[in-house]
Amino acid sequence: MDRIDECPRPHRAVAESLREPESVNWISEQADAAWGTTNEELQALVEQGQLRRLEAGKSTRYQPDYTRLLFEEIRTLIEGNTREELRSELAAITEEIEAWQATYDVEIWEDLEQSLADGSLSSDELHERRDVITRWEENLEDRRLIKHGLALYSDVEADREQRISVADRVRS
Repeated sequence: MDRIDECPRPHRAVAESLREPESVNWISEQADAAWGTTNEELQALVEQGQLRRLEAGKSTRYQPDYTRLLFEEIRTLIEGNTREELRSELAAITEEIEAWQATYDVEIWEDLEQSLADGSLSSDELHERRDVITRWEENLEDRRLIKHGLALYSDVEADREQRISVADRVRS
């Protein structure tokens, strides 16, 4: 599944991908952009509600508004997929995880991760298992988002229909 659309501005892309709060200096360095330009962009993102500014003494750090990002991802799922497509994707994810469970005789990805310490595995087997672990983690995240999307689907549809109905009455 595709993630939220990427923004063309490098500072915004860096800032929205942060896992922990970072400074303007760090973000401008990662974005390969001037400090002043990065600072202005970060201020604008804070004003737009896309970033949060954290003050710690004389230090200022920035981080994404993770709640907003979550809801944007769910919105993108709902707007870009039918309910049946989301259900099908959920089934496909479940099938893939079940196949890995059977192939590697494990229940969760952490069990597969523990098998990496097995000294009898070849380098190809290690790489394969690492790739599976990464895809498994991604599948779990996608499954979580899809479940949220499905749970909200009816509410979003009802709200959309209500707004269309109100707009039609206003135009009449």
